[in-house]
Amino acid sequence: MNLSFKNKVAFVTGAANGIGRAAALAFAREGACVTVVDISEQGNQETACQIEDIGGRALAVTCDVTRLEDVKSALDQTVGTFGRLDAAFNNAGVEQKQLVPLAELDEAEWDRIMTIDLRSVFLCMKYEIPLMLKHGGGAIVNTSSGAGIIGIKGNPAYTAAKHGVIGLTRAAALDYAAANVRINAVCPGYIDTPMMARFTGGTAEGRARVISEEPIGRMGQPEEIANAVLWLCSDAVPFIIGHALVIDGGQTIM
Repeated sequence: MNLSFKNKVAFVTGAANGIGRAAALAFAREGACVTVVDISEQGNQETACQIEDIGGRALAVTCDVTRLEDVKSALDQTVGTFGRLDAAFNNAGVEQKQLVPLAELDEAEWDRIMTIDLRSVFLCMKYEIPLMLKHGGGAIVNTSSGAGIIGIKGNPAYTAAKHGVIGLTRAAALDYAAANVRINAVCPGYIDTPMMARFTGGTAEGRARVISEEPIGRMGQPEEIANAVLWLCSDAVPFIIGHALVIDGGQTIM
């Protein structure tokens, strides 16, 4: 399989830590120039420095992915620096602040989750796709979740947003399949990231509770999701279109 991204350009959102950072580093190891995008300037710069430390080329752009102007500017800077766009991983997202049943969910929290976890994916694809079309195609992967294919009690906004990411992915995939822009999604389970540390409360008991829900007996690692993202963006799988790849240690089939 050809997983090389030599002479290609990748764009990664939510790149300051976790899955986004792992994916950005993985693209760089395979030869891509990488634009790393995050609202956290410090974390984003750290990711760019790690890419440069392994001999890669990185552009760090501080960006609020819910703002059209920020997204367009980040992509314009990418093309201005590297000349093109070949792969995008739209990964930025947040969790609900607390688990509550739907009737108790604050309206502002619903709007926050929808804006960050779903609207941002729409905005990114809206501006990524035309750039890819200029050079004959490309590949996009969007981050959904295990919550995108099952219901999660007490998590109505996050569950709805992640279901929405899959629907948006599939609709866009059909729109652009014939134009050689392949669009897919990944659906991570419990992955050992800063987001998961917040979800578990950062306690041993919280981690144990989460791990007890994983048939494999552990959390996943960010690199395991990054490997799947590179595979979906690579020339090795040109026939995979509109797929939501579940990577969750068996959690959603229990």
